[in-house]
Amino acid sequence: MSATYLTTEALAERIKYDPRTIRERLKDSVLIEGRHYIRPFGRRKILYIWEAIERDMKAATTDDITIPMANGGICNV
Repeated sequence: MSATYLTTEALAERIKYDPRTIRERLKDSVLIEGRHYIRPFGRRKILYIWEAIERDMKAATTDDITIPMANGGICNV
């Protein structure tokens, strides 16, 4: 299986987010190193794995209506 590696700017273009939002808010909270992105050769450069991100975005969508609860749980309606 071949993976598609994207820079922050290329990922931002695909998912319609600002590159700074990806770097500051999504990286390390929603996008996990080793699963959604790698640092080739242990360097600063980050390459995002498109197939993993796309798979997890699709899995997060649901047809059920959920209500967030104060304790961090959800109520399915």
